[in-house]
Amino acid sequence: MIAHLLPQKYPFVMVDTLVQYTETTLASAYTVPVEAVFVEDGLFLEGGVVEHMAQSVALHTGYAYHLRQEAAPTGYIGAISQVEIAFLPKVGDLLESKVEILQEFLGITLVDIQTYVSGELLASAKMKTVIAS
Repeated sequence: MIAHLLPQKYPFVMVDTLVQYTETTLASAYTVPVEAVFVEDGLFLEGGVVEHMAQSVALHTGYAYHLRQEAAPTGYIGAISQVEIAFLPKVGDLLESKVEILQEFLGITLVDIQTYVSGELLASAKMKTVIAS
């Protein structure tokens, strides 16, 4: 379980697997459960997709802190741009996200993120996150 690497707590945890980590990249995954907060009529809504993407970024930060044996910090989405969601995933779908750190400076991180379902691009965005001081 990776929940200890995230500031979010159940039922708002929307990433369940850290697939791969480097200092500048992360691959994460999430299987959409029927009880997910953002599920409606068997579909995972846009807000859930964006939250999964943001939590994937938080997982990168949380794991970096874990490697230094420090508690994961709380962070916030500072900005989201160029968001595109091609379709809504269904309950049971596996979301696979790839995060690339573009810049990091004074607790502000700019990332590019893409999320796939069965190899098909589900969503993409640029996000700016800020670590709470």
